[in-house]
Amino acid sequence: MRIWLKYLIAMVIGAATAVFLPPESAGAQALLDFVVELVMRFGRYTLLPVLFFSIATACFKLRDEKLMLKTGVWTFGTILVSSFALMLLGLLSALIIRLPRIPITIEKVSEVPVFNWHSLLTKIFPYSGFEALIDGAYLLPCFVFAGLAGAGAASDKTSSKPTVTLFDSLSQTCYIVMSFFTEILTVGMIAVMTRWTLNFMTVMKSGVYNYLILMLTADLLLVAFVIYPLVLRFLCHDLHPYRVLYASITPFLVAFFSGDTNLTLALNLRHGKESLGIHRRVNAVSYPLFSIFGRGGAALVQAVCFVLILRSYSSLGISATDVFWIAGMSFVLSFALGDIPCGGPFFAITTMCIIYGRRFEAGYLLLKDAAPIICAFAAGIDALTAMFGSYIVAVKTKMITHQDIHKFI
Repeated sequence: MRIWLKYLIAMVIGAATAVFLPPESAGAQALLDFVVELVMRFGRYTLLPVLFFSIATACFKLRDEKLMLKTGVWTFGTILVSSFALMLLGLLSALIIRLPRIPITIEKVSEVPVFNWHSLLTKIFPYSGFEALIDGAYLLPCFVFAGLAGAGAASDKTSSKPTVTLFDSLSQTCYIVMSFFTEILTVGMIAVMTRWTLNFMTVMKSGVYNYLILMLTADLLLVAFVIYPLVLRFLCHDLHPYRVLYASITPFLVAFFSGDTNLTLALNLRHGKESLGIHRRVNAVSYPLFSIFGRGGAALVQAVCFVLILRSYSSLGISATDVFWIAGMSFVLSFALGDIPCGGPFFAITTMCIIYGRRFEAGYLLLKDAAPIICAFAAGIDALTAMFGSYIVAVKTKMITHQDIHKFI
């Protein structure tokens, strides 16, 4: 059975389970939250070992074959262009289509975490390199440590040959274990889907966010079925771009309903290698970088939501200065969410409100109840971006062996 079908069945069961849960049951909700937390931990459990050994091996091979610069340029170029394009799509859709105002809340501003660039940068280089292998949320320190180890080994291939052979073997072993975990994760997605459905029903019942959800749905469909396939058609001269969309079904489902980019990364790695045929040396590098930096879906959602917040507070038009400010902040903050794999877009919206000031500091409270749904759209678009973007990188670096669609997992 195809893996996407297993996940889809699990999610249908989860949605049905939500209907039969006792309404307003604190005990049931607490138990569900505990199970979901356990599932998230289970899904991320093998990720760091796979990333460390795979990235180190990949960087060794890329440097040895003099492909590191080309791969890096295409990866970061695709991330930058896709993030800017998605931010622009969200901003234009919010400016052109005027969403109904959200009623102003009287809820008091609670203490919110303050965004800190200093902390984000210093965590990349902890006092010990081994500390980089501890944080399961922020993957960049692990990536940097593994990349330096792999690239450094390529400078003396004779001395490093036993180490590289060991890392390559451990990479393949950890990948097998990770694949097993992704199969078992299917069962856990029942609980994840149950909680998401409960949140969605609550949000829809209020009727306040229906038009916002419709707009985000339209943007998502436009990206998935029109923009990304057209990009592949003209940039990669791919006659069958929807094959990549088919390979993206499972990562998209997991990302959308969990809202967790790190949880999705394991499935991205599997589908990139086993479905799309992307070679390991590109597969192991591009997908983590897209997971860390390629958060264009978050930029889209941030732009849409902040325009909605401004219009909810004021009936005055949005000035050109504000438009450029929203565009810039949405774009820049999307690259600062690497250590927030779940809930990052709402944190960025909160940060935007605080930085903007002018008595809009509490504006994020208007969207607080819909935060899980908003983050779902961002994570879903980010999963698609990672799949399509990594495919572009693989094609342009000629690191891909195209698979027949009947061989897709």
